[in-house]
Amino acid sequence: MSDDHGYHHGPHDWSHGAPHNSWAPIVISIGSGVFLFFFAKAFTMNEGMNGYIYDSAPLPLAIAGLAIIFAGLISWWKQDFSFDGSYEPQATHGSAPFSNVDIRKVGMWVFLMSEMMIFSSLFSTYIRYRTSIVSCYSLEGTVVEPGTACWLPASYFIAKGGEHANSTLGFMPDALVPGAINTFALIISSYTIVMALKTAKRTDLEHAERSIKVRNYLGATFCLATLFLVMKMVEWFIGFHIGPFEAPSLLSDQFTIHNDAYTYNYGHGAEAGAMTVDIRMAASAFYLTTGTHGVHVFAGIVGLGYMVVKAHKGGYGPGNAVSIEYFGLYWHFVDLAWVAVFPAFYLY
Repeated sequence: MSDDHGYHHGPHDWSHGAPHNSWAPIVISIGSGVFLFFFAKAFTMNEGMNGYIYDSAPLPLAIAGLAIIFAGLISWWKQDFSFDGSYEPQATHGSAPFSNVDIRKVGMWVFLMSEMMIFSSLFSTYIRYRTSIVSCYSLEGTVVEPGTACWLPASYFIAKGGEHANSTLGFMPDALVPGAINTFALIISSYTIVMALKTAKRTDLEHAERSIKVRNYLGATFCLATLFLVMKMVEWFIGFHIGPFEAPSLLSDQFTIHNDAYTYNYGHGAEAGAMTVDIRMAASAFYLTTGTHGVHVFAGIVGLGYMVVKAHKGGYGPGNAVSIEYFGLYWHFVDLAWVAVFPAFYLY
C-alpha cells in the first residue's frame, strides 16, 4: 500500500512524517510583532506644548501589521480547508511527556501555557497595585492633596448613572448588568462549541444533516462571542440603557488612562463632599486586562468565522472533528480567563 496521500501542496510521503512547508505561522508571528509594537507606540503619550498628545504616525505601520496577520491566516486557512482528517501526526516516543499525542494538540497546549503567562502577568500587576494603592472610598471625609492617587474600581463608573452609584452602599447591583450579560454569553458559548464537537463526531447522521448542525452550533458560538465584544464596546464608548438600568459610557464618565484630576463626589446631604484624585492606575489596569481579553475574543471570532464557512461547506466530520476540539481548548481558556476578570473588576 502506497504511503503517498493527498496533500494541498501535492503528493507527500507521510511515512517520513508530516510536511513542514507552511510559512503561515511564521508570517502571523511577524505580523503580530509589527502590529503590537507600533500600536503601543501610537498610544504612548508624549508631552507637548499643549499638554500630553498622542503620536498617530505609527498607526499605518500597525495597520500593516494587521494586514500581514490576515495574509498569514488566509494562507493557513487555504491549507486547512483541504484537510480531511486522514492523517493526524503524533509526537514520537522520544518526545516525552508528549509521546503518541497529536502534535497539533501538543502545540495548542504549549500555546495556552504561553497565554497563561500573559494573563498571570496582568493579574499579578492588578493585585500588586490594587493592594498597594489606597481606595478612594477610604479617603471620604478626609483632607487630601489634589491629584492624590487612589483606586476607584470600574464598577463605580459603570453604576454611576444608576440609583446605586453612591459608593457608601458598597455592593452595586447596577455594575453587574453588563458584566453579567457578558459572562452569561461566554458560558453559553462554551456549551455550543462542545455541542459542535459532539455533533461533528456523530456517525448516525447523514453528512449533510451533520454539517448543518455543526454549522449552526459554530454559528451560535460566533454570535455569542460577537455579543460579548459588542457589549464591551458599548460599555466603554456608548453607555447602557437596559430596563431600569441606565449608565453612561466609561469614556463619558472620564474613566480614562490619563485622568490625574478626576473629581470624586461622595455622600449625600450634609455628608456630601468632593476631592480631586488620580485614577490613571485603576483605569490602566482595567483597560489593559479587559482589552487583552477582548483581543483574544476577537481572535476567536475570526477563527469561528472561518470554521462556520468550512462547516457550511461540509468540511467537518468524524475524521477531522478534532480540529473543533483544538479550537475549543482555546475558547474554554478565553472563557476561564473572563471568569477571573469579572469578579476582579466588577465585584471588587
